[in-house]
Order: sequence, then C-alpha cells, then structure tokens
Amino acid sequence: MTSRSLKKLSYAILAGPSILIYSLVIILPVVVSLVLGFTRWGGFGAPKFVGLENYVTMFKDSVFLLDLRNNALIVAVSLFGQIPLGFVLAYFVNRRLVRAGKFFEVMIFLPITISAIVVAILWNRIFSPVGIYTEMMRDLLHDPRYVMMVSENRNLAFFPILFVILWMYTGLYMIIFLANLQKIPRSTIEAAVIDGATEGQILGRLIVPAMVGVLFTTSVLAISGSLTSFALIYAMTEGGPAHFTEVIAIYMYNNTFSYYRYGFGSAVSVVIVVLSMGLISLVRWIFNRVEQRFE
Repeated sequence: MTSRSLKKLSYAILAGPSILIYSLVIILPVVVSLVLGFTRWGGFGAPKFVGLENYVTMFKDSVFLLDLRNNALIVAVSLFGQIPLGFVLAYFVNRRLVRAGKFFEVMIFLPITISAIVVAILWNRIFSPVGIYTEMMRDLLHDPRYVMMVSENRNLAFFPILFVILWMYTGLYMIIFLANLQKIPRSTIEAAVIDGATEGQILGRLIVPAMVGVLFTTSVLAISGSLTSFALIYAMTEGGPAHFTEVIAIYMYNNTFSYYRYGFGSAVSVVIVVLSMGLISLVRWIFNRVEQRFE
C-alpha cells in the first residue's frame, strides 16, 4: 500500500464514523422533512402530495406570523443584547477595570450552568401573581391589588421571556470572549498604553479587529440557538396565553405531535432551517466586509 493510499484510508477511518453519524442525525432528517413538507400526512397510510399548500397555509396563519415575530425578537436580543453585553463584561474583566473580577465572572456565568427547566420554574415563581416581582411592586406602589398584566398584552407578553433569555445566556458569550481576549498578548496592550493610546483606541483598533472571527462565531451560535428556542419558553408558558409567547419551534411541535400534521410540521422545520441558513449567510457576508476593512 502506497503512502497516498494509506493516508486516504486513515482519513476514511478517522472521519468516516463522524460523517456517517452526521448524515444520519442531521442530513437525512432534513431531506425527509423537505420531502414531507410537500405532503399531507397524519402518521398513518401513505402521504398525500399537496405541493406548496403547507407553506401557503403557514404564512397565512396569524399564529405563525406572531411566532415569527417572537423569534425575530430573540434573534435581536441575542445579536444586539447578549453578544455586545457579553463582550463588554469580558472586556471589563480581562482589562481589570472592575474589582473582584473573578466573582463577577462566576456569578454572570452561573445561569448557563442551570437547567433551562429549573430557570423557567424559578422565573415563573418570580413573575407569578404571588411572586417576588408582584409583591415588590405592591410595596412600591402601595397597591395591594397590583397584578402584572404584561402577559395579557399581545405585544408585551414576550418581553419577560426576552429578559430571562438575556439573563441566562449572556454569561456564555462572556466566557467565550474572555477566553479569546486572554489570547491577546498583554505586552501588546501595555505597549499601546505606553504609546499613549486611550482605552477607546485600544478597544477599537486593537481588540475588536482581533475578535472579528470570534464575533462571527458567536453570531452564528446566537442565530441558530434563537431560531430553535424551545425548552425554556415551553417550560415557562407553553406558548400561552393565546399563543402570545409561542415561537416557531413550539408551533412546529404542536402541529406535529399534538395535531398529528406531520407534513405541515415538516414544512415548518424546513422554514426554520432556511431562515437559519439565510441569516447566517447574511452575517457571514457582513463579517467578510468587516474583515476586509481591517486588513
């Protein structure tokens, strides 16, 4: 056996099992969902081909459009809330601009180590009619009859969930940024300080250009996680009341496993994949332009 053949065999042995598992777990379900998305199927008998009917029905459904808006809000909070806030916190800790940096590092990262179900139960207790928030507002307003009405408002019901998502996942991005900030030689930053660079110049001309790749990676994580949000929201509200806090993943779950509309649920899953790929491609294009600017 030649060295080239041996190298190919080694690649096949090392990469083959992972490629096979990835194909069975990821690619095959996507292909099956793509095919079923054009059918009407309740789980029994042969699927009936209906063309684009599922997609037309979906985009005419006001519940789906509300869920799409809710997912867009999660993406916005993730991209423009969690990532910038996580970066700022990591920068403060890395540059030692705050005291007890290790303490804040642990406390901010702690929520992501807790199960999403536990987090949901915790915040349900806080926002419940007899929870901490309600009791605190009653004391502040001197109104013993105060009850939080946000959950009954179609436009505001989702905001408590957005707050919980921001609180829970910011620590993850802080740790990612902190780990990469620590790779930048401290001597480089010290040299910039000696040359008279301000904190803003260090951040804008030294730190940010070095972190462009990491910012892209975290953006991809934020988008993919935002469009597949399920456990935390389902445990908190199950999408209620009146679908006000529902997201696309819950919409897909209900249609597939509660109403036994497997073809329709598959179409919803295809939309999630297409949205993810589209947003990630857009973010990649933006970051490529940013990298060219810093070159």
